Amino acid sequence: MVRGMHPILSVSALSKTYASGFQALREVNLDIRRGEIFALLGPNGAGKTTLISIICGIVRPTSGRVTVDGHDIVRDYRAARSLIGLVPQELTTDAFESVWNTVSFSRGLFGKPPDPAHIERVLKDLSLWDKKDNRIMTLSGGMKRRVLIAKALSHEPQLLFLDEPTAGVDVTLREDMWRLVRRLRESGVTIILTTHYIDEAEEMADRIGVINKGELVLVEEKTELMRKLGRKQLTLHLAEPLPAVPSALGGWGLTLANGGSELVYSYDAKGEQEASIIALLEDVNRAGIAFRDLQTTQSSLEDIFVSLLREEA
Repeated sequence: MVRGMHPILSVSALSKTYASGFQALREVNLDIRRGEIFALLGPNGAGKTTLISIICGIVRPTSGRVTVDGHDIVRDYRAARSLIGLVPQELTTDAFESVWNTVSFSRGLFGKPPDPAHIERVLKDLSLWDKKDNRIMTLSGGMKRRVLIAKALSHEPQLLFLDEPTAGVDVTLREDMWRLVRRLRESGVTIILTTHYIDEAEEMADRIGVINKGELVLVEEKTELMRKLGRKQLTLHLAEPLPAVPSALGGWGLTLANGGSELVYSYDAKGEQEASIIALLEDVNRAGIAFRDLQTTQSSLEDIFVSLLREEA
């Protein structure tokens, strides 16, 4: 197999049950392609952080396996872990150290020889260069978060995890982060981010995975997901409930909802416009179906997310 072809990260049948009996992950299978930005969406407690913690070797899985560029995360821990950069949610750093020392030390932890030019580049990329001699305790929250990213990049990882990278940061920092993530990807780094912000996934990701209650319920190309979502729905609120969709309307692909009292027509937001709706309404009229009201809705990534989780519940 060509080196560029195999996934940089492969997770197979991964499960984690804690001593309390809580099952945080169930049979998760996921391949991450080299050079992609993958967004993992899910509510709090869905298993996002557990999944990342296992891949990064912080938590041991109950069953299943993880390989990073072919290295098994348990058997070949050092080689696998040295390919990974992790930017955690919590701001934990050595408060008394300078930015320069903290980031340089982090590189050494992974057995990489000193490379001041690399550290300088990383600090400049993150707008931290003018703060390189400052103690970490003197920095703002946004700057501390940049230091965490610099630490994660200090040893030139191939795979970067950003766990809720923009939770609680201001808009300008969010946009800076997005720019940085794109630049990193251009330099060949594969990025996995977990986020609550659906607009962040929409803005950044090539593919999106949705995790809920420890299960990966969906993995999809973002463009494909948006295409599915770019659908509109016309809902007719009927005067009288129907037991079934009348055969006269068979060609429209209609569905009944709400106990037969709503007739729903889904259509592509881009293509079929007014003409088809007028034709549909004429057919409904001809079939002798009276409706009290009609409404159209268009779904967003937010809607699909909510409906997916509702189906799961």
